[in-house]
Amino acid sequence: MYQNPTTMTTKSAFASLLLALMAGTASAQQASRATTVEPQDKTQSSPRLNPVQVRADRLSNQMVRDLRLNNYQAAKLRAVNADKIAKMAAIERKNAGNPSLIDAECNGVCKERDKELQAFLSNDQYSSYFGSRATYYKYDKDYAAQSASILLTNSVQNPAPARANDATIAPASTKPANRPAGNLGRNAR
Repeated sequence: MYQNPTTMTTKSAFASLLLALMAGTASAQQASRATTVEPQDKTQSSPRLNPVQVRADRLSNQMVRDLRLNNYQAAKLRAVNADKIAKMAAIERKNAGNPSLIDAECNGVCKERDKELQAFLSNDQYSSYFGSRATYYKYDKDYAAQSASILLTNSVQNPAPARANDATIAPASTKPANRPAGNLGRNAR
């Protein structure tokens, strides 16, 4: 059977045009799905998963407001507080039940913070901070004590998913009580 070369070129051009249209429609459908469904941002920490970071952010926010810091100073302060609060939380966990030892070790961490803050705060800001150190320490300790009890109560009342696919912990399913006895396999006749 003989086919005209122009007919074959027309058919192949038509087929390629049809494929291009179908590919364009499929990509448009995928693009429209991507804009309507927002995936959950797994990179952001949640308070339930990282209470130390929430504690550091809370103290940093208070200090930024009180000391009237600019953006550069606020970013530096947040980094310093994140580090120091993590150290204090570790001290509190390690020495639980011994408040005098916790206070002594946390005061050492606060002195480290004093030196680091002095490097980037103005003289007026540092003087204001230094005068309010005890207030900031109490503010942080009160929140730590309050949040620990809140987190414990919340975790007991609303248990977190046991796995990453958001499965929750639930009672195991029970087996049916009225199962027929005997062999029900291929040889049961």
